[in-house]
Amino acid sequence: MKLTILINCPDQAGIIGTVTNFIHTKGGNIVYIDQYVDKESATFFMRLESEFSNALTLNEFNSGFKTLAPTYQMKWEVHKEVTVPKMAIFVSKYDHCLYDLLSRYSSGELDVDIPLIISNHDKAQSIAAQFNIPFYHIPVTKATKIEAEEKQLALLAEYKVDFIVLARYMQIVSQTVIDQYPNKIINIHHSFLPAFAGAKPYHAAYKRGVKIIGATSHYVTADLDEGPIIEQDVTTVSHTHSIKDLIAKGRDLEKIVLARGVKLHIERKTMVFNNKTIVFI
Repeated sequence: MKLTILINCPDQAGIIGTVTNFIHTKGGNIVYIDQYVDKESATFFMRLESEFSNALTLNEFNSGFKTLAPTYQMKWEVHKEVTVPKMAIFVSKYDHCLYDLLSRYSSGELDVDIPLIISNHDKAQSIAAQFNIPFYHIPVTKATKIEAEEKQLALLAEYKVDFIVLARYMQIVSQTVIDQYPNKIINIHHSFLPAFAGAKPYHAAYKRGVKIIGATSHYVTADLDEGPIIEQDVTTVSHTHSIKDLIAKGRDLEKIVLARGVKLHIERKTMVFNNKTIVFI
């Protein structure tokens, strides 16, 4: 059995020694360990992977770990390597991120199960069919938003979804859904320097003659596009690039950055604290 353990607690002496000694007493061998201390908040973070060759069960590990965690006021999670998370994809009309995620999933690059795709348009239905994934068209209007989200949550519960990816889903996710999946909804959006809001950011960037464009993947919170950042990247542009060029470059970045963010989440390499992420590479 291989376990991944995520820990955060007030920083103090003896944490690493206590945890590693506990794993040793349970017959575990540590194959990866990384730790970080946030000096401003005096908070300790650690990610650890350990292999157990004996017949230790996850319940036995958890029961034992519970006895030492209170001493350090630990918040902790333990994940078995064989547990493949279930990821739902939400999408609207733009399908570049959807295609990219499904291609990576199909090739085995993303160790995840995708039990369903949900969209407020029917355009992506044929794409879902190509990959043999159930597709649900749930239109969303101002008048039907509450009802639509109730249908979404029912489907997510039915398929036992662990987290959600908004692959260019052009609807604001309400607090009701966020509360059901805290730090488990990943979004992607453009991130220009300077930033351009509105429906046509690439057009605005073109008019200003920007020299750099980018993309950001982040966890969704009630504050629109202000959740904890998981991954970012940028590329340079110049006056020679047309609006069409900027859009193409931007979409390439969105695909790459979203895939990286999803992969980090799947591999349990992210921890959220005070609206920012600790990312273990």
